[in-house]
Amino acid sequence: MIFSSSLLENAVNEFARLPGIGKKTALRLVLHLIKQDVTDVTRFSEAISLMREEIKFCSRCHNISDAALCNICSNHSRKQDLLCVVENIRDVIAIESTQQFNGIYHVLGGIISPLDGIGPDQLNIDSLVKRMETEPITEIIFALNANIQGDTTIYYIGKKLKAYPVKITTIARGIAFGGELEYADEMTLAKSISNRIPVENYINAGN
Repeated sequence: MIFSSSLLENAVNEFARLPGIGKKTALRLVLHLIKQDVTDVTRFSEAISLMREEIKFCSRCHNISDAALCNICSNHSRKQDLLCVVENIRDVIAIESTQQFNGIYHVLGGIISPLDGIGPDQLNIDSLVKRMETEPITEIIFALNANIQGDTTIYYIGKKLKAYPVKITTIARGIAFGGELEYADEMTLAKSISNRIPVENYINAGN
C-alpha cells in the first residue's frame, strides 16, 4: 500500500498488528475513525489506554478484574464450593453468557502442550492446588477444550488433586472433539455443564 500520509500509514500499521486484522481491514478501520468526531475518537483511544494501564488479574482466580478480586469472586451469592476450571478468560465469558453456572472459576492461562513448549509450570496449576487447602470447594468442573491437550491437562491436574476430598468432573461431550468453548453455542455449552461427568469415567472412556 502507498499512503499519502505517514500518520495514516502508522495508524494502519498499528491496527494491522492486531490478531486477525490484515492491512485492508486495518485501513477500513482507520478511515472509519477519521470520519468520526474527534471527541469520539479521543474517548475510544482513552478507553483502550486506560484499560491497558489499569487492568488487573484477580488474585484468586486469575480472571480479568478492575480490583484485587474480580466481580465473580467477590460475589457472595455465587456458590463458593463449585469451581470451574477453564483455559482462558474468553472461556469464562462464554460460560457466563449461558447464565447457567453460578459457581466460581479458576483460569489456567493455557493448557499443557509440549509441542508448543507449554508445560505445567507455566500454568496456574499450583495456585489451583493451594485453593483446595484454603477454600471449601466440594466439586471441580473441568471446562477445557475437547482435544488431546485438554485431555492431557485434565489428567495431569486430576492426579495432582487426588489427595483432596473433592468431586472432579468434566463437561459432557456436547462440545465436539477438537472444538473450542468460545465458539460453542450457549445452549450446547449450558447442557455440557449441566450434564457433566466424573473425570475417572471420562479418562477411562478415552482409553
